[in-house]
Amino acid sequence: MKKIINHIRPLGGIIICITLIILTGMFLNQPVHAQGSADRNSLAHRKGTITVKARKGDKVTVEQLRHEFWFGCAIPNSLGSKFGQESDEKMFKEKFLENFNSAVTENAVKWPSMEPRKGEVDYSVVDGILKWTEENNIPLRGHNLFWGIPRFIQAWVKELNDDELRETLRKRAETVTSRYKGRFAEYDLNNEMIHGNYYEDRLGPEITKQMAQWAHNGDPEAKLWLNDYDILTGNKLTEYMAYIRKMLSQGVPVAGIGAQGHLHSDTFDRKELKRALDSLSIFNLPVRITEFNMPGQRSKYLKDKIFTMTPQEEEQNAKELADYYRICFAHPAVEGIIMWGFWAGANWIPASSMYNRDWTITRTGEAYKNLIFKEWWTNTSGNAGKKGIFTVQAFYGKYKITVNGKSREINLSKEKGEVKLNFRKGS
Repeated sequence: MKKIINHIRPLGGIIICITLIILTGMFLNQPVHAQGSADRNSLAHRKGTITVKARKGDKVTVEQLRHEFWFGCAIPNSLGSKFGQESDEKMFKEKFLENFNSAVTENAVKWPSMEPRKGEVDYSVVDGILKWTEENNIPLRGHNLFWGIPRFIQAWVKELNDDELRETLRKRAETVTSRYKGRFAEYDLNNEMIHGNYYEDRLGPEITKQMAQWAHNGDPEAKLWLNDYDILTGNKLTEYMAYIRKMLSQGVPVAGIGAQGHLHSDTFDRKELKRALDSLSIFNLPVRITEFNMPGQRSKYLKDKIFTMTPQEEEQNAKELADYYRICFAHPAVEGIIMWGFWAGANWIPASSMYNRDWTITRTGEAYKNLIFKEWWTNTSGNAGKKGIFTVQAFYGKYKITVNGKSREINLSKEKGEVKLNFRKGS
């Protein structure tokens, strides 16, 4: 019997080891999720509770007016100056307000656009865009205060000596933020820093911190974001993470993390997108997809200047866009997705547009609208129960609540999580 046992013991050890190896491999092959991001299929974190107190049997209607989550798009310079055809301008404004609740300046705030020649600063385009967005309650991102990639820097800026350059950077930051104090929802502070940082190369590693200080001299409440590309593909994720840590360790007041959505090809890697969002979420800062095109910059539609798609390609693109939005909307860290153009007449990748040049909607546009205004939209009605209470789980946003012909507008915010209304007589 001892001999049998002695033979069994090593065999048992081998079995245990093999089992441990298999289990370890299984765990290692699982995606690593940051805290709070485990359940990708649930949208519970996008919803709060609306409770209406009425009389027993009263009909209650809950109508969503807009999302709290940013579904936005870039605004071209032409909207703040001369658009072209009056009919196109009218349609652009109409369709923008129909589809989006937030915006970003495509080029207007960029330093070369505002001051192509030294001392000749033109604020008119920015003023025009802000006037329209404020009239329509559209929060606007200022893209960007600085952009350190050398080929995008004006020649006259490069000709300055170091002292002159530092003083000019200070003046730029303070002037813009003071002029528009409280009017921009947020700014991209120093765009695409991991791809080129002329200012840091010239003036040292803490120049971005100084840029932030100068921006806050002009507007102490200005929200300053980082923004870079090739992050959601995974290619530059490690470098971006390291740079974010560097900025935070220096005390740069980073308000949020921007991740551009340009660089996927005709399709995208879903696992890489999820992994990148999980990784960025460890900083506990809001994340926005700041510059989104589907298809993207690496697709044939930009490289080969292909402006239209076959019906089959349109169908595939619509599916890709819907999947991209679903992944991002499901992630707790993400607070917005901003397209970089929605109409083929004003979009650097025309094939990625929601609307063709003649304003007919594309399959991509239909897929987008079905997601935001059907799948992720709360419109419901019912009757107050025995105790006169009507409760509904609803997406965070602005609502119109109606009981017996009387209506109130309310904001259901993620911060508070719930809203209670009393429609009973005398309340």
